[in-house]
Amino acid sequence: MPVQNIIMSSLIDFIKGSYTEFTTKVEWPKWAELQSSTVVVAVTSVLLALFTFAVDTGFSTIIKNAVGSLINMFN
Repeated sequence: MPVQNIIMSSLIDFIKGSYTEFTTKVEWPKWAELQSSTVVVAVTSVLLALFTFAVDTGFSTIIKNAVGSLINMFN
């Protein structure tokens, strides 16, 4: 049997096995669970973005003031 036939046969067996796994053995979340998880992820993402913005702005201000002080010190 040529190597190509073995590879195709293995690929087809993998796809069939994956389909069976997804349709019979995986427990998919209910619609309400999915919605609540989505809300949690969205709120967490917004909070993380705001925190990152605040830290970035704070560090930018600190660095700007430090560099400004150094420049004024040598002028």
